[in-house]
Amino acid sequence: MRAALLPSGLQRGPTPPRRPACPDSAHDTGAFTLMEVLIALVIFAMAAVMLASAYLNVLTSYEVVSRGVQVNEDFAFARQLVLNEPDRKKVEEGGEFDTSGGRRAKWTAEIESTTVADVYRVTFSCELADPSRPEPDRQAQTFYLLRPTWVEDAGERGKLKEDAKTRILELQQKQQATRSR
Repeated sequence: MRAALLPSGLQRGPTPPRRPACPDSAHDTGAFTLMEVLIALVIFAMAAVMLASAYLNVLTSYEVVSRGVQVNEDFAFARQLVLNEPDRKKVEEGGEFDTSGGRRAKWTAEIESTTVADVYRVTFSCELADPSRPEPDRQAQTFYLLRPTWVEDAGERGKLKEDAKTRILELQQKQQATRSR
């Protein structure tokens, strides 16, 4: 071992021996080991798979939403046919039509009289058959319609009007009785 000389002529202790450069050492050559490269590739592959699956989920969601919007529009169009039809017989027969999306819509309606003149309870059902799907989409809705043109029995209509008139008069008499107290 050599002793290093200091400028003032003093000697320092012995210097440690130098290690020979080892080609396998990553610290000495500045390169990555095979294990570090493989770990980085695994992390990158996992991130790529996760991003790809997230992207596919977004695409699938867009497709489902778009399909749902089309089905709702077709259903609303079929319901509008019922709401705009003045002839009760035509509504009771139901109907079919082809939608703009290539589906086949078939609708039916059941009409029931209520205790109020010219007001009917309508149970509307619609089935949308799509050639690309094994099962058709089905929706049903019940609503009340005021339709004076749907009257089948004028005598029944007159009786319902008289019943309504009687109920109104009874309510008015009850209100007057409570006010005069």
